[in-house]
Order: sequence, then C-alpha cells, then structure tokens
Amino acid sequence: MTMPAVSLLPLDAGALEALIDLDLDAASRRAGVPLPEEFLKDSWLWTLRLGQMLGEPEVAPWLVRAIVAEDGPGAGTAIGHAGYHGAPDERGMVEIGYRVIPAFRRQGYAQAAVTELLAYARENGATIARASVSPDNARSLRIVALFGFTQVGEQTDEIDGLELVFERAL
Repeated sequence: MTMPAVSLLPLDAGALEALIDLDLDAASRRAGVPLPEEFLKDSWLWTLRLGQMLGEPEVAPWLVRAIVAEDGPGAGTAIGHAGYHGAPDERGMVEIGYRVIPAFRRQGYAQAAVTELLAYARENGATIARASVSPDNARSLRIVALFGFTQVGEQTDEIDGLELVFERAL
C-alpha cells in the first residue's frame, strides 16, 4: 500500500477552546480546515493541551495538530489528530500520540502521521521518540514495530490503563 500524503496542521488555543465549547464550526474556522465531529469526543485532551499552551506558550508548536489528508476521499479535511505530549525533555525525548477517526483507519494515515511527527521532532532538536501503547492496540503495536521502536518498559496511565513504553533514536 502506498502511504497517503498528509500534513499536520497545528491547532491553536482558539481552536481548542472552540472544541471544548463543542463549537465545531468555530473550531474548523480557526483551524482553516473542516474538523470531524469525532473531535468533539476528545474534550479531555483539548482541555489538557489548552492548559499546557496557556501555561507554557513556548511548547505550543509541539502539542496538537490536525492530520489533514492531502489526497483521497478525505482530501482537504482533518481525518485525525497527532502531536506530542510536550517539548523535548532533558534527554531530548518527545512522546508522540495520534488518533485517526474510524472512517479513515486502515488506509495508512497513522503511518503517514507518525512519519511527519518523527521528521518534525528530528528537525527541531529532539533525539529520542517515545510512544506509549495499550497492549491491546494491535494496530499501534504494528506501527511502533514498523518504525523501529523498542520496548523500554511499561506504565499505568490514569486514563488509558496499562501501556507498553517504546522508544527509538531519531
């Protein structure tokens, strides 16, 4: 399968505020692309990332982006979101995260988004990428394996439960 073309469009505080307020039209206007209704289900994430943006504006470029399909059936629209948990830490490590909405899964979009995330991280000074994946998430486990991540441990996330922790050098 050929990997689809995507761009990762940063979402600003105004877009996140609109999503938290469940105003998809306003969020889409702020983003500059149509955002899917599925984004309204992630209020907890938008609240978390908005707090980070407001508390540490310098980390905003690292936080959250819409995955925009550049071709195919979703061309010109957001088909998911991706980003980092924060800026690189003292080790140069950034943790990636991504979510493709169900209608666009199994088409290579997550792989394309991870490619873009790793490239941005490398180009902007990160030296290690981390991914935390539920042991039940077979698709994400395949993606981390495909990109050469190695399991370095496990953790219990207060929201997601048990996660396997993977890292790879950039």
